[in-house]
Amino acid sequence: MGPHSYNDENDLQVLHCASEIVRDRFYFAVLRTKPKSTINTHYFSIDDELVYENFYADFGPLNLSHLYRYCCKVNKKLKSYSLGKKKIVHYTSFDARKRANAAFLVGAYSVLYLKKTPEEAYRPLIVGDRDHYLPFRDASFGTSSYNLTVLDCLNGINKALIHGFINFDSFDADEYEHYEKVENGDFNWTLPKKFLSFCGPHPKSCIENGYPLHAPEAYFPYFRKNNVTTIIRLNKKIYDAKRFTDGGFDHHDLFFIDGSTPSESIIKRFLEICESTDGAVAVHCKAGLGRTGTLIGIYIMKHYRFTAAETIAWLRICRPGSVIGPQQNFLEEKQAWAWMQGDSHRARQKHGRQGYKSVSPTRYSYDHLVSSMDRMRIKDYADDDYTLSNNNNDVDTRSRYLDNSKVTSSPARTVDVTQGDRLNALKAAHQRQRHSRAATTGSRSFDLAQARYLRYSDWFTEVPRDHHRTSTQPYRSSGSLAKSGSASSPHKHTSTAHVTDSKRLGHSATSSSSTLKPSGTNTRDKQPSSSSSYRIGGDSPPSSAYTSALNDLYSSRNYEPSTNYQFNSRPTAIHGSYTLY
Repeated sequence: MGPHSYNDENDLQVLHCASEIVRDRFYFAVLRTKPKSTINTHYFSIDDELVYENFYADFGPLNLSHLYRYCCKVNKKLKSYSLGKKKIVHYTSFDARKRANAAFLVGAYSVLYLKKTPEEAYRPLIVGDRDHYLPFRDASFGTSSYNLTVLDCLNGINKALIHGFINFDSFDADEYEHYEKVENGDFNWTLPKKFLSFCGPHPKSCIENGYPLHAPEAYFPYFRKNNVTTIIRLNKKIYDAKRFTDGGFDHHDLFFIDGSTPSESIIKRFLEICESTDGAVAVHCKAGLGRTGTLIGIYIMKHYRFTAAETIAWLRICRPGSVIGPQQNFLEEKQAWAWMQGDSHRARQKHGRQGYKSVSPTRYSYDHLVSSMDRMRIKDYADDDYTLSNNNNDVDTRSRYLDNSKVTSSPARTVDVTQGDRLNALKAAHQRQRHSRAATTGSRSFDLAQARYLRYSDWFTEVPRDHHRTSTQPYRSSGSLAKSGSASSPHKHTSTAHVTDSKRLGHSATSSSSTLKPSGTNTRDKQPSSSSSYRIGGDSPPSSAYTSALNDLYSSRNYEPSTNYQFNSRPTAIHGSYTLY
């Protein structure tokens, strides 16, 4: 048997167990060993190229920039002259986490470019022994109480496409990745031209231990350039709101406890503010994920009729880590109410009886995004004596010093470091470690494992409850920006894929399996985390390095303000100009 016959036989075995995405052209396979491309078949994998940066046990879904780059890669291969007569196989490993992310990318590509429904895109992915994928989970440390499936993510992508939230026509992945970084602002658009989620500002701009802290003024140039007119603060007061109002912005305080869910009055006020604002709204809590994502999620459910699962999926694709713990269950519980409120609101609009302006669904070019994270504690003793005040000058100006995961706010009182603080520290450490690895090998500026391996009791005061289930874009700066590059744009590939069933389907999330079945009342039961430990760089126990990283998050009275308030602007030279057809 010649070498070509052997290779052909191997190719046939792979294709026999692979999912056919584009007939006789593009396939998805799960393989135990790395295959070699042959004269008839081209193999590629993104497992080590597009990598999710986890906080704790979370592992996906991959963000919008990852999805965009994947679509560019696939379309470039499909249009390549040298691969014109070859079958193209995207393969992944048997690692459950990588397999779920790879399936999400393939399914999302089918929805975005092959014009398939989420169910049609998902069905080929569960053939043979691949009858389920590990559900995604929130960015917390303990047992997951809510399963977010691959199909949920595909449904979220589909809804976003329908409403014009996602438009790779004008999406700039370099810009997304630039502003995702802590040093460049740590913010992203979770609803194009309407909601920007960002990490809470600090009293002073400074760089402490390599970690940049941004004062309110640092955001002014970008906010003004992108029509952000209103700021909503959900955490306790650290900076003086007058600094935003003096800059020409509206500022509102809607405080509720870290890791908790908003009251009816806060929800109502949040919706009123956002629906009566002509410009975009920048929302922040401590890290811009938990409380921020929850309230924005309610708005999305009300105005666009996303399900809770679709909302959570979209928010996390836009801003990884959004919506944590009980906040997931809360969105499920508020789904019916939000839909009812939305129907009533649209009826008032139709008859010209709206009580305030509303933002109707419009097709935006989805050009806003980046990354950060919010808290997860039910009891926040630091906030026990805080009340919501209409006085924007009532600022928490107490010095913040860290000592063994405690913040000393007064001589007589110590305050636990919040979940938002820890998540911010993890994100900053993750980015510094990545940059350190890029510069040198074998060294790192911070042991991320030390932060992750603290005891469960050190992180949470209450475990999320069981929940029974009922039936998000990068941003682009306005103005011209230099674009250059040779990467292929994500060109829409035509396909004559046969549609066997247009019926909308759902699946159960009572276990790690995800099988298709008629939609109805599904449940998302509490499930032990299936992900293994992420040991990054040794077995040493937590040390002062973690406390040092947390110290970076606080601006003490001894810090000197930066002479330049603005964080790094995005690079003028952008590599990769892509177009969606």
